[in-house]
Amino acid sequence: MTRDYRDRPAPRSRKANAPSSGGPTIIHGAVPPREVLLEFIAENPDRASKREIAKAFGLKGEARVELKDLLRTLEDEGLLKKSRKSLSRPGALPPVTVLDITTRDKDGELIGRPAEWPEDQGAAPAVLIRQPSERKGKTPAAGLNDRVLAKIFANKDRSGPAYTARVIKIIDRRRGASLGVIRMMEDEARLMPIDRRGEEMLIERDGMGDAKDGDLVEVEVARSGRFGLPRARVLSVVGSVGSEKAISMIAIYAHGIPHVFPQAVLDEAEAARPATMSKREDWRDIPLITIDPADAKDHDDAVYAELDTSPDNPGGVIVTVAIADVSWYVRTGSALDREALKRGNSVYFPDRVVPMLPERISNNLCSLREGEDRPAIAVRMVFSKEGRKAGHTFHRIMMKSAAKLSYQQAQAAIDGKPDDKTGPLLEPILKPLWHAYATLKRGRERRQPLELDMPERKIILKPDGTVDRVFIPERLDAHKLIEEMMIQANVAAAETLEKKRQPLVYRVHDAPALSKQETLREFLATIGLSMAKGGQLRANSFNGILARALDTPHQTMVNEMVLRSQSQAIYSPENIGHFGLNLMKYAHFTSPIRRYADLIVHRALVGSLGLGEGGITPEEEAILDDIAAEISTFERRAMAAERDTVNRLIAHHLSERIGEEFQGRVSGVTKAGLFITLPEYGADGFVPISTLGTDYFIYDEAHQALTGEKSGLGYQLGDAVEVRLAEAIPLAGALRFEMLSEGRKMPAATRSFHKSGRRDRNQRRAKAGTRPPRGR
Repeated sequence: MTRDYRDRPAPRSRKANAPSSGGPTIIHGAVPPREVLLEFIAENPDRASKREIAKAFGLKGEARVELKDLLRTLEDEGLLKKSRKSLSRPGALPPVTVLDITTRDKDGELIGRPAEWPEDQGAAPAVLIRQPSERKGKTPAAGLNDRVLAKIFANKDRSGPAYTARVIKIIDRRRGASLGVIRMMEDEARLMPIDRRGEEMLIERDGMGDAKDGDLVEVEVARSGRFGLPRARVLSVVGSVGSEKAISMIAIYAHGIPHVFPQAVLDEAEAARPATMSKREDWRDIPLITIDPADAKDHDDAVYAELDTSPDNPGGVIVTVAIADVSWYVRTGSALDREALKRGNSVYFPDRVVPMLPERISNNLCSLREGEDRPAIAVRMVFSKEGRKAGHTFHRIMMKSAAKLSYQQAQAAIDGKPDDKTGPLLEPILKPLWHAYATLKRGRERRQPLELDMPERKIILKPDGTVDRVFIPERLDAHKLIEEMMIQANVAAAETLEKKRQPLVYRVHDAPALSKQETLREFLATIGLSMAKGGQLRANSFNGILARALDTPHQTMVNEMVLRSQSQAIYSPENIGHFGLNLMKYAHFTSPIRRYADLIVHRALVGSLGLGEGGITPEEEAILDDIAAEISTFERRAMAAERDTVNRLIAHHLSERIGEEFQGRVSGVTKAGLFITLPEYGADGFVPISTLGTDYFIYDEAHQALTGEKSGLGYQLGDAVEVRLAEAIPLAGALRFEMLSEGRKMPAATRSFHKSGRRDRNQRRAKAGTRPPRGR
């Protein structure tokens, strides 16, 4: 029987959307044509899992296998992308998305946009918010300026936005406040928005407060009419826009990061009492120590290692990792819990931290302070001398940190320069830790995770808030020791919860899509490096590429291109493994003070292992999909805010050096021009293609290059260049450069590509009766 799938009865309790009338018919129970499949996924984002697609088309047995193969092919071709267990078209919204409700349409309906959206995908799509009817009182009614978690649907009305949304819950009811800079005119004050989408406002004469010209202020709209500028009053003065200390506040407001704890949350934190010994093991005599950055204020984790004396494990070691027991204090559904989920994670700026939890919890009751009793959840892991984990056990404990050390302090002691504090710790604690790390390294070397060399820069501010210096912190064995022990603890948490069949939130990282692999392969060919085709690539496949580029002029460029080829790690209740770490089971467990995902894992461990109060609840288990979507979004929000702040800080720092010359490196190539990174500062700026000279420059995506049509000279990703700073816009975090270096002769393969491209282009122009341009 031949029939269109839209004519089939919809699955119970669901109504299937369908392609437009006149679409191709398919055989019920057979895999549909590609175009029908793509249309179904585009129009049914809430039903785009393999299981739901198979159900919609009545597929069973071999047909399901065929469907899986077809979906994989479409994904490899870049026509589909996978997010957790759902599929979507590239550029499409996932089925559950965090939206900011920003405006109303001409009919007064609320319009939202995704809270985070990649810049390279253009403008964020508009989403029409469905308001609940009075009969469906369980669905929350959202309003303007709210941030919501929403279920996404394709909009059948082609004249409106591409999507509609049903609000699952309101994350934050945001007041209609805006951030901007006061500019005094002759007879009035105006607010100049910091957001490109913002609008200019007049400030009421009696609404200025203590604000003055040049101040960064938060305002609320006093009244807005059909004509003229909206009028506003100042709510608070953030500070002078000339101070770097105001710059992080711009990112906080621009990205909608909650930064003020409600009084109910603070009251709940103050009312919290130290944890008791209830259902806890007393481990206060075990000399666990914390090793953290020198300026750390909270301490999530402590470590201890010893030789395994069991005759069954000769040469083996026992590693103990103890993690702050946040689940004891932050219970599901409490004010503390709701606020922590709203934030998702702590956000770190050069001048401040926006914490996930109030200081009373994060820096006091939960922080593993030296010499003070603190509750923790610990894992004891047994490793063979080859670095293979033989087993592990979890314990809810009371501990007392034997010492608080910095990375540099611990490393100096191991390197033969102990101080008064580390001297007595060297033999009994530090050397066993380093011996255990040497053992774990054998396992890591066998596992071969992705080993990218992408050093992170750190900005140091002066007491007055101005930039003092930018530097790359030295990567010490002390850092690697803590990192590897935390990875192993995370693996142990995921393994234990899987064994208990306990729902949890995994940290997952998908393999690179074939389309990205092909882009990387084409680029590597331009610098004489090869990359295998087909098959399932593993992390060590990329390590081979990185090793061949080591100590060559292309080293940094290859590291960046390999990084760009990777998928983004997210949180998900569905496990697909972690490609970058080359691990099948992985969950974040080691930082519950600053990440909500870790708190979920702690609760899951407490509940599934019967460790007492504070376990995960059935209600929480039922919404892990939603929680994972939220905290993945909030993680991207934090990363974007931190990146924007660094860009603004550096632009502000360099704004008085217009006209100076700098050594840079081409870090991006587009049709519009070149992105240039200043290695000394880690700052990015732009050279417009129109300023490169009189030659006509052709963009070659495969070779990541711009090449002059006549001269054959050009610029390629990774090239070292000299530039002059032409403009700095601190509020936008933007730098514009002028190119001083003459382009280099491009490789023969690149030039032949350009010649053929020029010939084809000139033939097209000849047909159209046009001439090639003389310069650009």
